[in-house]
Amino acid sequence: MSKLAFIGLGVMGFPMAGHLVTKGGHEVTVYNRSRAKAEAWVGKHEGRLADTPAKAAEGAEIVFSCVGDDPDLREVTLGQNGAFQKMTKGAIFVDHTTASAKVARELATEAKKRGFDFLDAPVSGGQAGAENGQLTVMVGGNAAAFERAKPVVAHFAKAVTLMGGSGSGQLAKMVNQICIAGLVQGLSEGLNFAIRAGLDAKLVLDVISIVGQHETWARDFFRAGTFVLVSGAAVSLLTIALTYILVLKGVGGWGLGVTDQTEDRRSKTEDGTRSSQFAVRSSQFVVRSSQHATRVA
Repeated sequence: MSKLAFIGLGVMGFPMAGHLVTKGGHEVTVYNRSRAKAEAWVGKHEGRLADTPAKAAEGAEIVFSCVGDDPDLREVTLGQNGAFQKMTKGAIFVDHTTASAKVARELATEAKKRGFDFLDAPVSGGQAGAENGQLTVMVGGNAAAFERAKPVVAHFAKAVTLMGGSGSGQLAKMVNQICIAGLVQGLSEGLNFAIRAGLDAKLVLDVISIVGQHETWARDFFRAGTFVLVSGAAVSLLTIALTYILVLKGVGGWGLGVTDQTEDRRSKTEDGTRSSQFAVRSSQFVVRSSQHATRVA
């Protein structure tokens, strides 16, 4: 049994932290910006509640986080009451936030100065994957730290892979998001065509999602794209990821035509605040999402 901490108990973090107790039998201290959610988690899993990220991290062998974006991550790590203020030397900080590679590298450098390791470890699999302990985790950072953390991360994951040095996990997640962004655009245009042609859109989805036994990759990506179409939370996360991707694209001069087009259409949606409904809008269809993130990577 290890002494662990988990910062951020949203739709992903809540069940992920729970698996550390139910599957791993670990002693877990949690922190959440909304105290009520942390209290609910403690009531369900009998862990401990901390008033700040720093207090949660104190004495922990591994500290996990799963928050919203770069600013949130910086706040819970480097803020006045951030976890980095109380991290034990030799400990490991594992971040599951979909954030930028830039902030991952910054935090890895700062962690090294303070005598502990930082792993950027974004996840894929959505809320269902978190609840069922079937996430895919893409990790960047020190190999020795990865090997130490991997058995613990495995309590809520079906695959945990080291992609390379610091920032590599976030870059791998961007590849995942680029693929899904393109798929969302294709699904959007296909469903727009179906509706204009007088077809039952739901029936069309049911039919074209039936793939052969040897095409599970297509089925999985199709399901992921459909999930983004109907999930407001997924749209918000995809929007944030597209922001980070396009900043890197601008710096590197890379050609990402599908991603550019998807983001252009998304940003032109007339109603940019509604993200809970499944909708198709003429040839300019875009998933309704939260307001465009303007944060830079």
